[in-house]
Amino acid sequence: MDKEKVKAFSERVFADMSASLASGMVYVGVKTGLFRAMEGQGAMSCEQVVERSGLQARYVEEWLKGMVASEYLQYDPAQQNYLLPDEHAFMLASDDTDHFAGGLYAMIPVLLAGAPQVAEAFKTGGGVPFGNIGEEGILALDLLNRGAYQHRFVSYWMQSMPGVVERLEVGGRALDVGCGSGHVSTALATGFSRAQVLGIDPDAASIEQARKTAAAAQCGAEFLAVTTTGLLSDASIEPFEFISACDCVHDFPDPLATLREIRQLLTDDGTFLVIEPKVADRLEDNVNSVSTMFYGFSLFHCMTQSLAVDGCGMGACAGPEQTQALLKEAGFGSVELLPIKSQVNLFYAARR
Repeated sequence: MDKEKVKAFSERVFADMSASLASGMVYVGVKTGLFRAMEGQGAMSCEQVVERSGLQARYVEEWLKGMVASEYLQYDPAQQNYLLPDEHAFMLASDDTDHFAGGLYAMIPVLLAGAPQVAEAFKTGGGVPFGNIGEEGILALDLLNRGAYQHRFVSYWMQSMPGVVERLEVGGRALDVGCGSGHVSTALATGFSRAQVLGIDPDAASIEQARKTAAAAQCGAEFLAVTTTGLLSDASIEPFEFISACDCVHDFPDPLATLREIRQLLTDDGTFLVIEPKVADRLEDNVNSVSTMFYGFSLFHCMTQSLAVDGCGMGACAGPEQTQALLKEAGFGSVELLPIKSQVNLFYAARR
């Protein structure tokens, strides 16, 4: 046995453990508003952070020290002051922007809360259904994506499909499948005021939140707690010129069947936008932090919710080759990987 390799791996164990617990402390900082309290304030004493945040002193003290140890905050030992660098605040105290990272940390307690059940599923099969995610999980998913959807979906991502933009600007019908808390639908309805926009999701609690999202935005997006199967059975539903499925195709219990139904819901000249996690096709090319994150999301949320309802358990890390092959198998004649820059997403435009 190579003792140097053992030593190196032990350092990795402690690094991963510290990163996990640091992420938990960051979650607390986001949840309680501590980062927002420190944003732009310069160096602050513990007492100043307590006063500005309105939180309990002993908890704030321990949190500040933990954030210094994990290098999220800077510390001046001479003055005993704490500083949130502007570059860190840019990602941690920037709610509702397209660069806010707080939603990632909000997912950690949600994902790990189901870890004992996932471990049991390794032995017994099945999985943890989406309904177990609870209100906290729905809000975490909302926090994870809403900034990007609000600020990038129409103004940047859709600009790579100029024909779709022109169509929706003068009217047309748009459908967002797996709409969750409704931010894509709301962005579409706000950006294209003449279009009819419908969001669907089988989770009733998510649809309730989506309606609140649309009401707050004062837009005309409508929502239904229904699957694509249910939508197809409604004779009053007309085909859509544009359909989106954002970060959810891999969640479908039967992705192939659902994609075929989406194709049926699309007009002959319509466009289907798919957004999926940015991972490589080969496992050896996924040895990095982003892919590790997505495998964790997949194991504790995406894959297990599918297996919980006897689905195929596609998982979040299919990669572009498998995703494009799946779309073509579903009957789409044209599948294009769009040239949109993103650290975490891949974008596909499929047409009948």
